[in-house]
Amino acid sequence: MSVFIDENTTVEVQGATGKEGSFWLKHMKEMGTKVVFGVTPGKEGQEVDGVPVYHSVQRGMKKSPNGPAELAMLFVPPRFTKDAVFEALDAGIKKIVTIADGIPIHECLQIRRAALSCDAMVIGGNSSGIVSPGKAMAGFIPYWIERVYKKGNIGVMTRSGSLTNEVTAEVVKGGFGVSTLLGVGGDMIPGTRFAELLPLFERDPETHAVVIIGEIGGSMEEEVAEAMEAGIFTKPLVAFIGGRTAPEGKRMGHAGAIVSGGRGTAAGKVKALEKAGALTAAKPSQVGALLKQALGVS
Repeated sequence: MSVFIDENTTVEVQGATGKEGSFWLKHMKEMGTKVVFGVTPGKEGQEVDGVPVYHSVQRGMKKSPNGPAELAMLFVPPRFTKDAVFEALDAGIKKIVTIADGIPIHECLQIRRAALSCDAMVIGGNSSGIVSPGKAMAGFIPYWIERVYKKGNIGVMTRSGSLTNEVTAEVVKGGFGVSTLLGVGGDMIPGTRFAELLPLFERDPETHAVVIIGEIGGSMEEEVAEAMEAGIFTKPLVAFIGGRTAPEGKRMGHAGAIVSGGRGTAAGKVKALEKAGALTAAKPSQVGALLKQALGVS
């Protein structure tokens, strides 16, 4: 059992014949991901690394000899992402991952609202994807870097692309490994928020603790603290919050990383998390030691 994806999860890839889609589809398969079909309008009848391609998700769900898909991986540009998500939802798919950066904010709202109405989860946009090391991957994650993506029992949720490898490498350096890593993305309105994913890690027997890689701006980290205080999540949690020195009101990197009106500060997030019982790292190199402390191991 894993969070969101494992070696038994059937996956379809939208944008399968494009440069990124075809490249990462092959890597997903090489890792062990069960890719059952691809989708590119106008390219039905083609194959990518032995995977059949169809005009639409609906046609793939009905016609693929490998069976229907449980998860949709989207390698499509921002301007097509909303339609691609809606197409997957209409086909009955409940798990969707999108890497697109720059989806219009109003369309992010529409995507989130549609997913919630279908009892589905969309990971991203502006995400590197998800990976359960040794099992399966959806996205563009360099799973072959063993000092980062070693199989283990620590769940990781991240808003940051640049900090993910650095912090997760410290998890491995501390003597641990990763059960599942989910990149929720750094946009202002992600499809799924940290606190909404916590129950999945709570139920996962392979996850013994969780590390969150947060950033300034927004309230996702404070929502994690609220979930901990409410007893929704009871496992040990270690957090690293990036952007501690960012000036208030200045956008730092992307739409999610902005502090305004005294809210979304690193200090405020750290205070809320520590009050709820989480351990917080001032720098990535502390994460491994804090995990040992949280789990009571030497």
